[in-house]
Amino acid sequence: MATISKFEDIEAWQLAREMTKMIYAISNDGAFARDFGLRDQIRRASVSIMSNIAEGFERGGDKEFFQFVSLAKGSSGEVRAQLYVALDAGYIDQQTFSRLSDMATQINRMLAGLMKYLRSSELKGSKYK
Repeated sequence: MATISKFEDIEAWQLAREMTKMIYAISNDGAFARDFGLRDQIRRASVSIMSNIAEGFERGGDKEFFQFVSLAKGSSGEVRAQLYVALDAGYIDQQTFSRLSDMATQINRMLAGLMKYLRSSELKGSKYK
């Protein structure tokens, strides 16, 4: 795996950012915007993916990074589940659902690969020395 010097270079983070922008856009209008619970939850979950990748990376050790990537992976699943709610409620169409769900699935795969790499890493971080 190539050396990455900042979290913004991580492809999963970049895709999560793109997905988050789209989620904010689709949840900003109409009935979706008025469903405060779902709107806020799906936004928090998508932001959580980006935030956990960034925070874990900045911790400086792969064991800690692994924990945060695991949280980000869970949040990507949460986004997918909430997309089903938005689809079933008529807030988004099938095309929007498919695009965002595919993005979340791709993020999930990327994070699974990153977790596999981190699991074998020797860089544990200061918390675990």
